[in-house]
Amino acid sequence: MNAIIYCRVSTKKETQETSLERQEEELIQLAEQCKFTIVSIIKEQASGYELERDGILELLEQMKSSDVHAVLIQDETRLGRGNAKIALLHCILKEGIKLYSISHNGELQLAESDSMVLQIVGMVEEYQRKLHNIKIKRGMKRAVNNGYKPERNLKNQGEGAGREKIEVPVEEIVRLKKNGLTFAEIAATLRGFGYSVSKATVHRRYQDYTESITE
Repeated sequence: MNAIIYCRVSTKKETQETSLERQEEELIQLAEQCKFTIVSIIKEQASGYELERDGILELLEQMKSSDVHAVLIQDETRLGRGNAKIALLHCILKEGIKLYSISHNGELQLAESDSMVLQIVGMVEEYQRKLHNIKIKRGMKRAVNNGYKPERNLKNQGEGAGREKIEVPVEEIVRLKKNGLTFAEIAATLRGFGYSVSKATVHRRYQDYTESITE
C-alpha cells in the first residue's frame, strides 16, 4: 500500500530542525515495519493551529490526486492543534485513508473525545447533504410543474454511433460536487430532472471535465 509521511515542528529553531529529521527517520522505519511504499515525504515548520500551511495543503492535494492508502505521522498533534486538528482528521478519514503513528506503533487510535467530535461532525454533514437534496428535489418538482421537459435533454450523437450518448449538464455536476454531493447523489438528482444517467456516467463526465481544465 502507498503512504505519505507527514512531519511538522512548530518553529524554525535549530533544535526543532533536529526534531523534524528525527520524525522523518522514525516514520520511514514505521513505513518499512508496516510494509508501506512511501510515495511522498512532506516536512514543514509551522504552527499547528494554522490551517493555511503549504505542507498540509500539499498533503490534502496528494491524497486526492494519488493512489494513497495511509498517512504516517508522529502523533495526531503533528497534523494540528485544537480545531485545526479535528478538521484535518475529518478530511483525511473521510477520504477512507488510514492514519498510522509512531506513538501507537501502528494504526492511530483516536482519543474518545476526538472520536465523539468526529462522529458529530459526520452526522451534521450527512444532514446538510439531506437538506440540500430535499431543496434540489423541490426545485425539480417546481421546474416540471412549470413546464420543464426533461426528455428533451437526451439525444443521439451522430448516426452509427452504436450507442446513445447521454447529454448531461456538466456544469451542474461540477457545482453539485463542489457542494459535497457524492457521484451517486448527483446521479439521483439528475435522474430526477429526467437525465437517464448512472453514477459511473456522472463520474466519467466529471473526470473528463477536470482533465480538460488541467491540460
